[in-house]
Parts: sequence; C-alpha cells; structure tokens
Amino acid sequence: MNAAKANNIRMEFDDNGILALLSGEHNQHLTHIENSLGVTLDQFGNNIKISGTAAATKTARRVIEDLYKNISSGNAGDVDKSMIEDALRWAANGNDSDAAAPGKAFETWKKKILAKTKGQSDYMNILRSNEVVFGLGPAGTGKTYMAVARAVEALKKREVERIILSRPAVEAGERLGFLPGDMKEKVDPYLRPLYDALYDMMPADKVDRMLASGEIEIAPLAFMRGRTLAAAHVIIDEAQNTTPVQMKMVLTRLGQGAHMVITGDLSQVDLPAGQPSGLGEAVALLDNIKGVGIIHLSGDDVVRHPVVARILQAYEANSPAKN
Repeated sequence: MNAAKANNIRMEFDDNGILALLSGEHNQHLTHIENSLGVTLDQFGNNIKISGTAAATKTARRVIEDLYKNISSGNAGDVDKSMIEDALRWAANGNDSDAAAPGKAFETWKKKILAKTKGQSDYMNILRSNEVVFGLGPAGTGKTYMAVARAVEALKKREVERIILSRPAVEAGERLGFLPGDMKEKVDPYLRPLYDALYDMMPADKVDRMLASGEIEIAPLAFMRGRTLAAAHVIIDEAQNTTPVQMKMVLTRLGQGAHMVITGDLSQVDLPAGQPSGLGEAVALLDNIKGVGIIHLSGDDVVRHPVVARILQAYEANSPAKN
C-alpha cells in the first residue's frame, strides 16, 4: 500500500448492542465490508478502527455510520447481508443514506419499506407528492414494489378507501383467451408480482379479507373502461404493453381523492411489431404537467443480485443513444 495514501479512522459507538448487530455473528458483516471495500476493520470494545486508502476508509466510515443509524432507528428490520449490500450501494454512489429520517419509510402492516438507492429515495418523494406518477426502469429497480408499498401505506392510514391493481394482459405474444380458467384465474399469473408484494407487506389473512371485500381489487386493464376511480390508489403495472388508446383511457379514469402509479420498462415492450407503446407516448406528452411525476430508474438502482446490475449496465451502455 502506498504510505502517502494510507489512512486510519477510529470510530466510537455509544451502544454495544447495536454495534454487535452491525458486526454480525463472528464479525461476518464487518468481513463483508472489508472484502467489498478493500479495508481492514478491527473491533475492540465499542470502537472500530478502519485502515486502508483514504478513499476506501472514508467510504467504509459512511457505510458503518449509515448502518448504525438505521439499526438505531428501528427501521432496519433484520440485519443481514442484503442490508449491508444496501449500505455499500448507497456509499458507492456517493450518497449519505438518510433512510432512517422521519417520513423516509413507507409504513405497511408488516414492516417499514426503506429506499435502497438514491433513485428509490427520489421515487419515494415523487410518490408522496404527485397524483399521477410514472415509474420507469429495468427489472429489479423496485418500481413496482415501491408503488405497492405506497399504496399499502395509504390504505393503512385511510388516505384512500381501496387499492386497485391492474396490468395489460399481453405477455410475449400470449393472450388471455389461450389460458384456462375463469377471468380471475386467467389474470392472476400476470399479477403475481403484485400479489407477492402485498403478502410481503400485509398479513396473509388481511390480504385475503380485503380481496374478498373489494378493498383490494385486481382487474384486467380492459375492465377499467367506463369507470371513475375515486378515493383509490391505482397501480398499472407493465404499462409498456399498453396501447396509446388504452393509456389515455386509464389516465382519464382518475377520480377525486385518487392516486395512480404507472410502472413499466420501455426496453421490454411485447406489443405487436409496429404498435407504439402508450407508456412511451404518455411520458413524452405529460412531462412538466402539474401533478404528474416522472422518474427514470437505471441499472444503478437495481437491488437484486449485484450481477444483475452489472448485466443491465452493460446493456444500457450498448443501447442506441436516445433523443
């Protein structure tokens, strides 16, 4: 190591119990931080000494500070490898995580949902401050999960009376008519990610009761025609597969006290060749409209396995430049 660039930082903590959670069993969390950042972490008592290059030790300090703050706040939930990865991701992008600050978590029945990237933090702010939100980005960026979290929070706080979940029934050239069963059985496979998110944030019996009572409604996009959706939090998932006519139809369903989130990935359009995406048209037309928020998440916001982020970044780097 170049001695001119070497650096040592000593950190002292007030709560040994929180420090033990941060360190992990047999210091496994500290070891993961060491391996990820190329630093050495020595724990003694309520102190941690960080050794390494100046840049690496500064990043490690930010990671440890964020972890300690989030664990102290009670927002963090289980302290596991994914939480360490989240803190590393924040720090690697040059951000100080303020996820533990008041109002920065979506409050659901089962847990608090925190932003895991700067893009997700911006998305949370847009979801709170606009009646209509477009969340665009590749798989794994949390665009649907965060939308469901905001909807569940709104229902829990009685800001809305119901949640309505929908998506176009277009998937790799298939149509609903080819699937067996009644309408619910036909639609359910398409809405599995939405169901999974609901069960992750709400007790299973509550989800089932609310589905039975209509407080949570699952509907194919085509069933929206002619309705006025008031006092509801509406999520339109996989909206890249809407046509312009469908998108205009669903946007004009919004009633009093309602919010709508439209999510999609414009690089994954399954419409017939030559058919324009209603999502792409809407985003172009509605930019800078009051009450409409638009966010573009990227590979930097992927919160799945780290290799997924690297794969998406490679595709993004190789994609044609967009006007």
